[in-house]
Amino acid sequence: MNNQTDILLSTLPVMEAFYTVQGEGAYTGNAAYFIRLGGCDVGCVWCDVKESWDINAHPHRSIEEITHEAQKYPARLAVITGGEPLMHSLDELTLALKKAGFQTNIETSGAHPLSGTWDWICFSPKKFKAPLPEIYEAAHELKIVVYHPSDFAWAEGFAQKVRAECKLYLQPEWDKSETMLPRIIEYVKENPQWKISLQTHKFMNIP
Repeated sequence: MNNQTDILLSTLPVMEAFYTVQGEGAYTGNAAYFIRLGGCDVGCVWCDVKESWDINAHPHRSIEEITHEAQKYPARLAVITGGEPLMHSLDELTLALKKAGFQTNIETSGAHPLSGTWDWICFSPKKFKAPLPEIYEAAHELKIVVYHPSDFAWAEGFAQKVRAECKLYLQPEWDKSETMLPRIIEYVKENPQWKISLQTHKFMNIP
């Protein structure tokens, strides 16, 4: 294996990395270190981090450097997100984070092969690129972004495929919250197997 290949295997394109409080899903309210990787081919029209899409627009950082930066903060919860983080092999990153004492969580559309060792997988499928079947058994959390009334039926299709233990969340798309949140509230009241996820970090004005 040549040196250039070695370098590529030991680095990842990092759009940003920051210490904050998880704002969505099952770990809402927990202090966490977020690692946002560059690259996404899913293409959600309502994505609020479209600057992450270009895989070549972000600097490569070594696994050692990424892990070292994460260790500067007291929480030991690392959340890998994107973009679509599974466009990259995440085996080395999760191994390094676990050796440093971190719980490893990922947020993914499931549209790429699963790599890495995960304590928690948040599966958030998108209509723009179908998920791979392997994600259904692996997911701990199913989080559906509700943009249109038809998304409720779409969500139920995925709920039938994940494990019985998988937690189910409906989350209003931020710009549609005024119209969709009341619908979600009523839906959850009628279908209590679902829970509501809100982007609480936006209410708190934090990353």
